[in-house]
Amino acid sequence: MTAIESWTLFGDFNLLWFIVSAAGGFFAAAIGANLAFGFTGIAILIGLGIAAATGNTGVIDIVAFGPIFGPHVAFAGAAAAVAYAAKTGELVKTGKGKDLNTAMAGLGRPDVLLVGSVFGMGGYTVKEIIAMIPWFGSHTDAVALTVMLSAFVVRLMFGKTGIFNWIANPTDEHCWVPWQQEPKQYLTLGPLAGLLGATIALVFSLVVPDLAGSAHILPFAFSAVCIIIISLGVTVPVTHHITIIAGLAAVTFMPIVGENVLLALLVGTIFGVLSAALAEQANRLLHSRGDTHIDPPATAIWILTVVILAIGSFAG
Repeated sequence: MTAIESWTLFGDFNLLWFIVSAAGGFFAAAIGANLAFGFTGIAILIGLGIAAATGNTGVIDIVAFGPIFGPHVAFAGAAAAVAYAAKTGELVKTGKGKDLNTAMAGLGRPDVLLVGSVFGMGGYTVKEIIAMIPWFGSHTDAVALTVMLSAFVVRLMFGKTGIFNWIANPTDEHCWVPWQQEPKQYLTLGPLAGLLGATIALVFSLVVPDLAGSAHILPFAFSAVCIIIISLGVTVPVTHHITIIAGLAAVTFMPIVGENVLLALLVGTIFGVLSAALAEQANRLLHSRGDTHIDPPATAIWILTVVILAIGSFAG
């Protein structure tokens, strides 16, 4: 047993990483949710490179998807801090409780950053509990589901609008991503970003077969890095929910379709379209008319991950 493993209390819940997640949520709140998510992408790229060279996935598990930049810790913690800041009178001019770009450190309020810490620790705990649920825990994206559940708690604690607020046609005031909310936009983005994600994941799985189970996070990483650009005000598309799902579908279905690359890419592309459409519907149901952020991509990712892995387990 290593020095780190000795801190494990149950399942994969590690007391040391639980403590570290307070810093992860704090730092993400300090720099802003979108920038923190971009760092998730950078950490994945570094981690996959190290894993491909050495076989060690520690950077992926601990830095990218663990207590430091794991979205369930960092992004979710920062989103909670923003909502709390808005509720207590800050962010009047910046989008209030859904502002993912503003660095909370600039407010000069330690209590806001500490909310990020608390939700970071909560996110780490919930994710580990989900991962221990028989069958379901290994057939869903526990990180994405935790991001969504954390956002529900944030809405109930710091928001006034309730969780479900359907809007058929979002206006500028209620937009999530204005340049991809119309069907002609996301139904174009879905197949093309999906094909891109499926191709990247499939190629990586064939080149580094030992990491085939993680191949879908490579296109996700590229998409996540693009969120840094969004935080700077550039209107690039949000695609991480499309590329990760398309990549997962392509790699999962590759053996099911008899190692036919074209069919695997087609399946991945179809799931990319489904994820694009599902995220936009989640936007209209959960996010657009709400006063805090409930993440449409996370909603699509965890639902479709269950679908893909369930089909893969029964058909494989």
